Amino acid sequence: MRVLIVGGSGFVGTALTKELDARGHDVTVLARSPEEADLPAGVETVSGDVTDYDSIDGAFSEQDAVVNLVALSPLFQPSGPGHEEIHLGGTKHVVRACEEHGVPKLVQMSALGADPDGQTAYIRTKGKAEEVVRDSSLDWVLVRPSVVFGDGGEFVSFTKFLTTPYVTGLPGGGKTRFQPIWVGDLAPILADCVEDDSHVGQTVEIGGPEVLTLADVTKLAYRAEGKSVTILPIPMPLAGIGLSLADPLPFIPMGGDQYRSLKFDNTVAENDVSSFDRDPSDLRTLAEYLGVEDRSGASAAGGTTPGTA
Repeated sequence: MRVLIVGGSGFVGTALTKELDARGHDVTVLARSPEEADLPAGVETVSGDVTDYDSIDGAFSEQDAVVNLVALSPLFQPSGPGHEEIHLGGTKHVVRACEEHGVPKLVQMSALGADPDGQTAYIRTKGKAEEVVRDSSLDWVLVRPSVVFGDGGEFVSFTKFLTTPYVTGLPGGGKTRFQPIWVGDLAPILADCVEDDSHVGQTVEIGGPEVLTLADVTKLAYRAEGKSVTILPIPMPLAGIGLSLADPLPFIPMGGDQYRSLKFDNTVAENDVSSFDRDPSDLRTLAEYLGVEDRSGASAAGGTTPGTA
């Protein structure tokens, strides 16, 4: 297949590009600066920006499938174009280009909790983008992963950015729950969505093998460095006031949206990895990735398997 990966030079995109290339597909990466990415030698690259339709239009010609991965981080306030321009406007441009060039299939990476009426700009615009995809004439698959970790990812570094070793404060004591999935487990699932038409018309929710609180993740991140940490709870209303006051300050990368995102969990009700012939228990845990647990060991930070917390 000829597959175009929009945002293929990013964290998830690079892993997916390597996966599809290894499966023998002809892959083209569309990104603002694709030449900066570590991509296989046979992969074609095209420079383009999803906010500028004319810059991406030509890349869609004669493609069999498109994967749209372009997204802003939910962890930091955007410093350039916002969520509406990237998530909603960018998706409109991708769908339009697919339809105008006769591309039959679109795999869109969305987010858990995507909702046009959601509590954050990230969640709202992801939900609106899903509506655009569902209303299109394409064979579509929507993939909603929990937070993704791995080399080059933001999740662990963001947690350390929020905290300090030994003693640290976290909003609400860090009780927000996540179900992190390793990028090396997510990329093959995305590739399966490209190849397998049995998922067309589905919205699949993907999580890792265990549920971890933000406090759990913090302890794991510092244990990997040989350090301990005690979590002190910051009352949520106080954290909300502080981060909301930071909203207009460009040099502070967090604000009200980041506070609101900590008020709801990022976990799946039912893990759809099973529909891709994978057992959640076989997926890589965050502790294993960080080197503080082997496959036979118990979680180093007290994480739970989904459904037990």
